[in-house]
Amino acid sequence: MVARSLEPGANVSALAREIGILPSQLFGWRSEAAGKGKVKRVSTSATGTGTADGTAIELFLDGMLVRVGADVDEDHLRRVLRAVRSA
Repeated sequence: MVARSLEPGANVSALAREIGILPSQLFGWRSEAAGKGKVKRVSTSATGTGTADGTAIELFLDGMLVRVGADVDEDHLRRVLRAVRSA
C-alpha cells in the first residue's frame, strides 16, 4: 500500500479509506519506510482495484492488511505484495 501511495497521482486519503485505515496511518507508514530507505516511487499501468459489487481479496501479510479488488491485475498484486514484504 505504501508503494501504491507513492505512485504519480495517488490519493493517499482514498487509498487509506480503501483499506479501512486513517490517512494519518498511511502517511506514517510512508514516512517510516522512507526513513529506512525501503520505498521508491513506482509506476504501474494497472487500474481498478475494486469491483462493482464490492468483492475484495484481503491478505494479512507481515502484520499488514492488504485489501484489493477481486479483479486486480496479477502483476500489480505481485508488486504490491513485494512492497509489503520489503517494508
